[in-house]
Amino acid sequence: MDKSLTHINERGEMNIVDISDKVETRREALAEGYINLNKEILEKIKNEKIKKGDIFAAARFSAINGAKKTSELIPLCHNLSLNKITIDFEICESMKAIKIIAFCKSHSKTGVEMEALTSVSIGLLTLYDMLKALDPFMTIDNIRLLEKKGGKNGILKRS
Repeated sequence: MDKSLTHINERGEMNIVDISDKVETRREALAEGYINLNKEILEKIKNEKIKKGDIFAAARFSAINGAKKTSELIPLCHNLSLNKITIDFEICESMKAIKIIAFCKSHSKTGVEMEALTSVSIGLLTLYDMLKALDPFMTIDNIRLLEKKGGKNGILKRS
């Protein structure tokens, strides 16, 4: 059996990883993702003409909530106490997209990359929900981990 698959026990069954012997350290993760928009929607966003209200506030709240509820959504994730969650948005005019960047920090025995990735995903889905009446065929792309700090691997950065 592949020992790198830590969510599989010796009988090949899924289980949650035992982290009881791990040392608590400061853990951080940074993730991003994009929602691709047409030019008309981008202009409405820039000119604050979206009738549903502040799409960024809605997406920020849901992204924060997504990070906090990661262990409820992904069954083999540990429940973590998050010390900081930061959500930022960038309008990428040349790409006709909005980028969400999520930063999560904890002092725990396991990493927070799943919380950062979940945060980005839920924030993007909220933007989709707020804008779908204007275009039901928007796409969500490139949800990815950019950086991870803490634990035995130290600092890992996407090249």
